[in-house]
Amino acid sequence: MHADVSLPLRAGIGLKPAHYAGLLDLDDPRRPGWLEVHPQNYFVDGGPPHRWLTELAAHYPLSFHSVGLSLGSADGLIGDELEALATLAARYQPTAISDHLSWSGHGDQRYPDLLPVPYSHAALTHFAAQIGRVQDRLGRAILIENPSRYMALTGDDMDEVDFLHALCRRAGCGLLFDINNVAVSAHNLGLDPLRWIDGIDPALVGEIHLAGHAQDDDFLIDDHGSPVSDQVWLWLNRFLARSGPRPVLIEWDTDVPPLETLLAEAARAQAALDA
Repeated sequence: MHADVSLPLRAGIGLKPAHYAGLLDLDDPRRPGWLEVHPQNYFVDGGPPHRWLTELAAHYPLSFHSVGLSLGSADGLIGDELEALATLAARYQPTAISDHLSWSGHGDQRYPDLLPVPYSHAALTHFAAQIGRVQDRLGRAILIENPSRYMALTGDDMDEVDFLHALCRRAGCGLLFDINNVAVSAHNLGLDPLRWIDGIDPALVGEIHLAGHAQDDDFLIDDHGSPVSDQVWLWLNRFLARSGPRPVLIEWDTDVPPLETLLAEAARAQAALDA
């Protein structure tokens, strides 16, 4: 299968309230090609967040990057999250919708982390079924993001690339390829990052994420709180040489900088796309 690459083939940035007004300077030639939104921040009926988002949506394509469906939960995805996501998607008609290869809840318990799943055939079957529920409810295919991992799990039957390929084939979804997550996981687990970068099928990739990470002793932490590393920029160029242009997002979720800093990172991503 091929992912639906429906976002502009340009660089975008994650939307933050501090940057609402600046992004409405429509004469700024540096403005991004699209915006990514965490929909859970807008699971309310009205108020200032929706007034801003409505105005921005009139000028930018939107990507909804969900962090709350908990697709890997053993008891199934969180149903009220799916209904809220479907309602918001109907309201704003985002160009793309994505979530993560992870779980973050069990029963009535919710966790503020994207926790990993084993790469087993049982997990593959379960995860594909949950994606099917989401896609049936939304009436569209979604993208699934490869995770950051900090330790290996027992019970893996396949490596991450094979698992993602099998998941996309079985569920009919696409891949949100986070290159920084490859850097973090490869370092923490002692894996070969180039095998990952060169192994993924570009036809499955509907969006690319870039972000910064931090180091804590021997671990890399996916904190989205700094500029993209030089190594991740090199791997972006390496992947784009095979794939051709893809929508590329700059993620910066902690220690959020001025808009000018994000636009400079997006300009660097745009230069890679143009090349």
